[in-house]
Amino acid sequence: MTTVARDLLEEAVGWARAAGELTLAWFRSAELGVDRKGDGSPVTAADKAAERFLREAISAAYPDDSIRGEEEDDVVGTSGRCWVIDPIDGTKAFTHGVGLYSNLLYLEDEHGPAIGIINLPALGETVYAGRGLGCFLNGQPCSVSDREKVTGSYLSTTWFAEWSQEQFANVADAQLQLRTWGDAYGYALVASGRIEAMYDPALAWWDIAALLVVIPEAGGTITSATGGPAEVPVEGGHEYVYSAIASNGRFHDQLVALLNP
Repeated sequence: MTTVARDLLEEAVGWARAAGELTLAWFRSAELGVDRKGDGSPVTAADKAAERFLREAISAAYPDDSIRGEEEDDVVGTSGRCWVIDPIDGTKAFTHGVGLYSNLLYLEDEHGPAIGIINLPALGETVYAGRGLGCFLNGQPCSVSDREKVTGSYLSTTWFAEWSQEQFANVADAQLQLRTWGDAYGYALVASGRIEAMYDPALAWWDIAALLVVIPEAGGTITSATGGPAEVPVEGGHEYVYSAIASNGRFHDQLVALLNP
């Protein structure tokens, strides 16, 4: 494994935190306006400002790197490295004044996933990881929980629209504690050992990218909802639709079976 440079990780964390500070200027503001994108999802001035800030910071420091983001067109570079930005993951939470939204930043280099950052500005928490460096919560090393049994473990999810009755029944029968600490916040909870698992049947690439570093570096496991590679789109879905189950790894196969009746 080729370890990512620690100073590069710290630089990226600084950018993510600064972008988060920008979003707080709109958080719970009476002047916040919400527009709708072509797919019906919400977008705000805060989303756009945070992404613009991150793009400018990356371009100034590393002008040859590629950049992908949710709100603007791709920038194709020549360095072989690519940054992925989700300026606000959990825009619905953000627009309702719920502080569980995050800023996500990811870097992939010639060796694969390199840096993943989940910044939670309203909570004052940043969970971040660099390849070979481990995972951290506000500068302190963190890791997944050591709970060995499904029974009594906590499983979170972002929403229930795509859940089946059989999935609910399986989770109940297994005596999992089901919660809705959603979006990237749920994965931050897994990585820092506060819950055991997180499940999303559908995500975009910018939603899942940072998790590909954060969860493994915290000692956990992340796969697609059916147990395959998490970076592969959902079979039969649109090319941009992914899925994820993240866990502490102790009973991951059981979770996959419960959620795929």
